[in-house]
Amino acid sequence: MSEAKNNRKPVDEAEVKRKAVKLVVAHLKKKITKEYMGIQYLLAWLEEMDELLNKEEFDIKEYYAMRKQLNSVIESTLDEEMRGKIRNSWHSFGKALDKKVKPY
Repeated sequence: MSEAKNNRKPVDEAEVKRKAVKLVVAHLKKKITKEYMGIQYLLAWLEEMDELLNKEEFDIKEYYAMRKQLNSVIESTLDEEMRGKIRNSWHSFGKALDKKVKPY
């Protein structure tokens, strides 16, 4: 084994999930390429999600609640292209919450 692998801090499952969700949120932000009717709901959701990601503690229930809210954002998005992009992120969010710690 290399020395870098030996010096790794053990990562807990909550941190793995948080990092995966951060990636999903970053990709979702990049998908907002235009103004559309209802964008304010997505922007408000992203702001709330950033606050949650910055919290010290990780409560999985809060993340599931945010995923449910993202589904509501999808429902209120009339732009078909953006609705598809947000829906893809919704699926990715679910996969991120299912992430497990990889054994060393």
